[in-house]
Amino acid sequence: MNDWFTIDQIDKETFIISEYRHWEETHCYLLNGSKHSLLIDTGLGICNIYKEVMKLTDKPVTAVATHIHWDHIGGHKYFPDFYAHEDELNWLNGEFPLTMAQIKGMVVDRCDLPKGYDVNKYEFFQGKPARVLKDNEMINIGDRFVQIIHTPGHSPGHMCFWEKERGYLFTGDLVYKDTLFAYFPSTDPVAYLNSLERVSALPVKQLSPAHHTLNIQPEILGRMRDAFRQLQTEGKLHHGSGTFDYGDWAVWL
Repeated sequence: MNDWFTIDQIDKETFIISEYRHWEETHCYLLNGSKHSLLIDTGLGICNIYKEVMKLTDKPVTAVATHIHWDHIGGHKYFPDFYAHEDELNWLNGEFPLTMAQIKGMVVDRCDLPKGYDVNKYEFFQGKPARVLKDNEMINIGDRFVQIIHTPGHSPGHMCFWEKERGYLFTGDLVYKDTLFAYFPSTDPVAYLNSLERVSALPVKQLSPAHHTLNIQPEILGRMRDAFRQLQTEGKLHHGSGTFDYGDWAVWL
């Protein structure tokens, strides 16, 4: 299990904790401030991310998920101090729209699971957050301020995290290089465009996605926004219209 996580670094106070042995290649981000640490997403929960985090900080850790999907809150069980957006509290209380059988299927799908791992013991995290977040709120971890940007589309309470002083944008599942998912009933393609309009207007220097390659530049924000605009103009920005490929990314509507 020791090689389940891969650690990279953005700067001396910002770490990437990745799970490359799963097909989703999920990335979590640890931001260390002078008083606290903030863990953006906690991954799949297949292995213990807490042990990795404790190697990288000696500060109290607060976890926050970009959204309440199984592959972003799997490690929340190790972090009782966690925050969540107000629009997805019901998903933390037994109302998530997928069954455990569906979730377990995605856990084992195209995955190099640790030897001896029993997927039947996999659980979807449930709990009550220490703080309920709303759009534009600020998280202060001591000499670092992280702004909540409510970016629905992939999910109702999806959040991006914007650290203006460093130009860091943590995009969750709103932006990454691969097929973006906007076809689930709980997604909203028009809201997705509105969220892309918002984040593409930010002076981003470093873009950090929740999945797949870390080789991604801020210019993709404008390209995605423009593609969604065109889909809207053509009357295709709705569920069931298909999958649209733009070379280094695609969107499934």
